[in-house]
Amino acid sequence: MNTLINSSNKISRVKNYLSAAASVFIFGLSTISPVSAAQTLHKTIQVQDQQIFYREAGVDNEKTIVLLHGFPTSSHMYRNLIPKLAEKYHVIAPDYPGFGNSSMPAISEFEYSFDNLAKITDAFLAKVGAEQYTMYLMDYGAPIGFRIAAAHPERVQGLIIQNGNAYDEGLGDFWKPIKAYWQDKSAENALALKDSLLHVGATQWQYTNGTRNPETISPDNWTVDQAKLDRPGNKEIQLELFYSYGTNPALYPQWQAYFREHQPATLLVWGKGDYIFPEAGAHPYKRDLQNLDFHILDTGHFALEEDGDLIADHIVNFMQENK
Repeated sequence: MNTLINSSNKISRVKNYLSAAASVFIFGLSTISPVSAAQTLHKTIQVQDQQIFYREAGVDNEKTIVLLHGFPTSSHMYRNLIPKLAEKYHVIAPDYPGFGNSSMPAISEFEYSFDNLAKITDAFLAKVGAEQYTMYLMDYGAPIGFRIAAAHPERVQGLIIQNGNAYDEGLGDFWKPIKAYWQDKSAENALALKDSLLHVGATQWQYTNGTRNPETISPDNWTVDQAKLDRPGNKEIQLELFYSYGTNPALYPQWQAYFREHQPATLLVWGKGDYIFPEAGAHPYKRDLQNLDFHILDTGHFALEEDGDLIADHIVNFMQENK
């Protein structure tokens, strides 16, 4: 009899424990909040036989901002900016083929040119349903974005230009060895660029040169970027794009004509310490753009790393003033 009583008590205690545990679990589920609008989602979509990775946030917001990255990075450069904008705006930041987490086909399988990167970026935007948008253009993002804007001016609601060039004045001494490669695509000139621009020291220099305080720049930036550059075949991809960059200056008059004709509302935020795209490349935009919010910042090439909060504030103010 005692055995039966003890057994019954044990069963009762187990039932009470399970009941309490279930209550805690259900309460926990009820307190889990839905995904924040500002939370970044990490997605991949197939575009023209390539897997294009992109970051997206603020999907329920009405206006869209497209963030186009530079060299040698990816949408990773926008990781801190995205949540600051996503409270008010729908934000999309893709990685181009050969960069970040997108496909990296060999140069024998894919045309690594700025024309082709613009085409696949344009196709990506159509596939994700971005019909109208403001574009943030930085470094490589400028020639890609300006091609899209000139081809589809009706889609562009505004431009945010951050150290992205559209004028001859913006191609200074840094570009001399690259211009030599445009003139002579030789193994010798290719090796000179590979040795000077595609190693970790050069990648770190891009992030820290011209900054007020290099200690504010996280080494995760060049560690992440260099890991991608060091993938087998990627340096050859970058050399193809160095060569293709020579097609961009010939299009500067076309892009400038687009500015004059369509007068997109434009925010310019430019790190004055940038040796790659010096401040001299920022001021000519004043010649062609009438609705230009112009800011020279005391930082370097990757201005978001040191002045991300300031740039985010400028963007929010710009977007509100140009509804």
